[in-house]
Amino acid sequence: MRILLIHADYLKYHVRDKTKFAEKIEEEMKKGSFDESLVVFTAVEKEDEKNPDGIIDEAVQEIKKIKKKVGAENIVIYPYAHLSSSLASPDAAVDILKSLESKLKSEGLKVSRVPFGWYKSFEISCKGHPLSELSRNIKVKTKKIKEESIESEWFIMDNEELIEIDNYEFKDFEFKDVVYHELGIVKPSEKEPPHIKLMREKKIADYEPSADIGHLRWYPKGKLIRDLLSDYVYSLVTKYGAMVVETPIMYDLSDKAIRVHAEKFGERQYRIHNKKELMLRYACCFGAFKILADSFLRWKDLPVKIYELSTYSFRLEQRGEVVGLKRLRSFTMPDLHTVCRDMQQALEEFEKQVEMCLKAAEDLKLNHKAIFRFTKDFYEENKEWIKSLSRKINEPILIELLPKRKHYWVAKIDFAAVDSLGRPIENSTVQIDVESGKRFNISYLDEDGKNKFPVILHCSPTGSIERVICSLLEENAKKINNNKLPMLPVWLSPIHVRVIPVSEKHVDYAIDIVKKINSYGIRADIDDTNETVSKKVRNAGKEWIPYVAVIGDKEISEDELTVTIRENDEKRELKLEELIEIVKNKLKNKPFKPLTIPYRISQRVEIG
Repeated sequence: MRILLIHADYLKYHVRDKTKFAEKIEEEMKKGSFDESLVVFTAVEKEDEKNPDGIIDEAVQEIKKIKKKVGAENIVIYPYAHLSSSLASPDAAVDILKSLESKLKSEGLKVSRVPFGWYKSFEISCKGHPLSELSRNIKVKTKKIKEESIESEWFIMDNEELIEIDNYEFKDFEFKDVVYHELGIVKPSEKEPPHIKLMREKKIADYEPSADIGHLRWYPKGKLIRDLLSDYVYSLVTKYGAMVVETPIMYDLSDKAIRVHAEKFGERQYRIHNKKELMLRYACCFGAFKILADSFLRWKDLPVKIYELSTYSFRLEQRGEVVGLKRLRSFTMPDLHTVCRDMQQALEEFEKQVEMCLKAAEDLKLNHKAIFRFTKDFYEENKEWIKSLSRKINEPILIELLPKRKHYWVAKIDFAAVDSLGRPIENSTVQIDVESGKRFNISYLDEDGKNKFPVILHCSPTGSIERVICSLLEENAKKINNNKLPMLPVWLSPIHVRVIPVSEKHVDYAIDIVKKINSYGIRADIDDTNETVSKKVRNAGKEWIPYVAVIGDKEISEDELTVTIRENDEKRELKLEELIEIVKNKLKNKPFKPLTIPYRISQRVEIG
């Protein structure tokens, strides 16, 4: 906080017009006249928002000290933004100025305050003695804020029983890795995760050197995988009944609800300072909540579900924390919000959304581990429901019991994959939010005719798209370590079928085969380069292509294809129709997009 203190014979002001940040005022505040006053021109700064109580205490002490020295009869607090270039948000500034006025009055002083956010004409007469003009930079010096320490209790739930971690016999070592990392028992490995090498080697993605660290460039195959995953989640949530929306990526921090919600992420925010202080979103909550607040909701309409794929969300992670696809500063987050009438309905929907998360893990062939967190009160009230949910998960679950609520949620479940170095990769999540309905003024009309605040669920059925790809690559790194053939799920493989002609004379026939396969909604290409057949087969293997069909004289004469099936490392003689049927069964009920690169390898440009 910066203040300029003028000991004045008099101060007169009159409001002329209001800005969009103007506080609402009564008629008597539109003008004022004060004699024998200490006028405190005040600029509330961004830094003051971190500890408003502390800054107010410091300002009160300084103002009291100066008032006593100059012998002023009155104190006038005058908002004056021109004293600083790093201003607090308007809502925060008004709150602090009002609190400053109230605190000074509680000390028995005669205090007035000039309104905030109004254009004003003013006239002041400075007394002109040595102490009549003073400036101060107010900072909190007396004490630091100490966040109350809330110690969690940790257990493992297995067969519906809570077990002390020290007494638990681990049979699943990946689950043990998750537990030990969550509890900080093991030091994280400093090795580079293998997926970073794989994402580059497979031409999926890489860091963009001309952007801020933690932002990626996506190559055609990587963009295809990303789009398929996005379409997959879209299908999942719309079948569940979600309405799809799209909202802005930046928000005005002068909105009190947004500012309070944003403060929960502290310094991990991208902020833009222009005429306003704006924040790039780190999730879709802000836009979703604003839509819901503007909606007329009735008890019989609930639950109401809205979904957005945020391309992109932004988090200003520490430079040393940015790691490949696992931790980024911009990422793609599927974000589902469900408005529930009460806790009972929230529990019912929570269960359905956990089933969505489990379905996604199954379709993506990921081995997820569950971490369930809730307050003790929630646990005591919902023990049987928690046990029922653990039966659906059918795996040991790490349990965190919080003595009291410190977040907007009372319960949340996280599902994590485990990388090849034994570290968790956070994916799916479901959370029960008991704060945001009231904070964002989201209400529904209940059957008794009263407006009530709902319980809101946050859900990402897969977690960020980038972390899904990270998890898939890390899963394949484990296969490589165990001398197994790596591959993506067939529906996510950029190329489903690679056709390899033995020689130039077989190319035209092979092209006809590729065109026919593509007509069935299968991504097929042809290696029509001048390499040897063995080299072409090795290249297809390096790309993890699920089906590789070789065509030579024998295949043409017998009207069959010699097909290597990667999943089981099997070579079979198949009719074209048989191959198409096998691949179609693998793609059944999964999203499809055609190739976005030439189907003839000889015509491709190597980029990146």
